[in-house]
Amino acid sequence: MQATKFILRAAVATAIAALCGGQALAQVPAGYPAAYQQIVDGAKKEAKLVIYGATDSKAVAPLVKDFNALYPGITVEYNDMNSTEVYNRFISEAAAGGDTADALWSSAMDLQIKLAAGGYAMAYKSVEAAKIPAWASWKDMAYGTTFEPAVFVYNKRLVTGADIPQTHADFVRIISQPKFQDKVTTYDIEKSGVGFMFMSQDERDFAQFKQLEQAFGTAKVRVQSSTGTMLERISSGENLIGYNVIGSYALVRAKTDPSLGVVLPKDYTLVMSRVQFINKSAKHPNAAKLWMDYILSQRGQTVISNASKLYAIRADVTGETTSSELIKQIGEKNIKPLPVSPAVMEYLDPAIRMAFLKEWKATAGKK
Repeated sequence: MQATKFILRAAVATAIAALCGGQALAQVPAGYPAAYQQIVDGAKKEAKLVIYGATDSKAVAPLVKDFNALYPGITVEYNDMNSTEVYNRFISEAAAGGDTADALWSSAMDLQIKLAAGGYAMAYKSVEAAKIPAWASWKDMAYGTTFEPAVFVYNKRLVTGADIPQTHADFVRIISQPKFQDKVTTYDIEKSGVGFMFMSQDERDFAQFKQLEQAFGTAKVRVQSSTGTMLERISSGENLIGYNVIGSYALVRAKTDPSLGVVLPKDYTLVMSRVQFINKSAKHPNAAKLWMDYILSQRGQTVISNASKLYAIRADVTGETTSSELIKQIGEKNIKPLPVSPAVMEYLDPAIRMAFLKEWKATAGKK
């Protein structure tokens, strides 16, 4: 996916302020400490916020619009890239000492934690930190913001009955059939950070991972760097089935696309959380703090759920696209949330990563 950018400016505040309990716009949100006014005032003087993110611009737009309704006068520049691009661009710009993002928000949890642990993240205790799960924050630097499953996606017209996998073992068995040759898709784990993270986690959690790799090789798996491309090709029938697709995007698309079916694996379902941190050298640190607190707030999480459809992580947000609803559907014992911690970085060790990719190319990647 080529990097794209959009900029939204606040205009005239609307009745959306009523959602905040009637507080004046650009003031301290209800329940926040009085000293928070210093952050608000600082952000108003900065008047800008630059975000690098791996979340689709379409999903981010409602959040930026609502944020601007709360804090008019702050120009939000959102740069939409894939997860590997977020990492590479930030590292390159930081090394050169040039302008870069104030906040980074990405689905590649391991790369985000690598940056945070590497000294790039500002320590900031969000006033909303206590409202998210304990596993979703690390050292007051990196915060998980969503609760999104890795799912199987299939073409409902062409894949039916026993060919619809319900578990990872089912997936191995099904794609080994001749009818699925050249018809299976997943992320290009060399180009997609979230794809690499999901697949390396599967090696930990799935006893038949080697068989899965071999089955991918037999099927001549087709790899993509974006979720959108996978969903398009499954919908058209060019591919029949997809593996480890980001569920938030797939479930939303399936509601309006009768060709798409989505399976939440019944043996275990990996759940990733888009991790956000503030650049330690941010040019607009106060604006970044406002954004962080907004994204983690009940109001921001409600927009994440209802408008962005990314699955809210807070338990006090209700609705179809929330962590509470997903846990209800799958069962708590089958949910495997990836922690916002250095534990997700194991496969980023150069030797381990190289060995993993070498094995992938020799089995799943062979043509």
